[in-house]
Amino acid sequence: MSQLVPRSPGPALGIVELGSVARGLVVADAMVKRAEVALVEAHPITPGKYVVVVAGGEEEVGQAMAVGLELAEETLIDRLLLPRVDPQVVPAMGGELQLHRVAELEALGIVETYSVAASVLAADRAVKAAEVRLVQLRLARGLGGRAFFVLTGELHQVEAGVAAGRTIIHDGMLLTTEIIPRPHPDLLRELLKGQR
Repeated sequence: MSQLVPRSPGPALGIVELGSVARGLVVADAMVKRAEVALVEAHPITPGKYVVVVAGGEEEVGQAMAVGLELAEETLIDRLLLPRVDPQVVPAMGGELQLHRVAELEALGIVETYSVAASVLAADRAVKAAEVRLVQLRLARGLGGRAFFVLTGELHQVEAGVAAGRTIIHDGMLLTTEIIPRPHPDLLRELLKGQR
């Protein structure tokens, strides 16, 4: 069986989160057939949900999202069309921890959501609104369908980033937010263990 090489992600990101694995497969197939987009992720997440993530040009992702939302019908849980995703987001979605680029953890901000789309949207808004680094973005796997992200930076910047991320989450998708000033070095080691 040959392995597909994904195209490079573009400036736009689209996410469709569904309550059916079977319908999720149909939606993923239709989205990549509809437009020239890269299929970043397409897999089941507990409990019985399915997430599809595509990236590419803004127009192409919009076309893929249109067909995906039409086919999702009543199985749709959440969706996101992000025209200009911050460069920190896609690598973090792939499980890449950014802690090696952080000299010292002055503060950590954590935002936990009920959906993948809400967490990606909030993470993108947080890193655009404040001088923070996105160090981790965990999307649903092993989390019962929930998602969370972790930011670091100066305390006042982390507070601003968390506030910005919190305010953009809609429809009751926010679970909680936390801020940890001066985290202990042992916590850093635990975050590193959490890498996929």
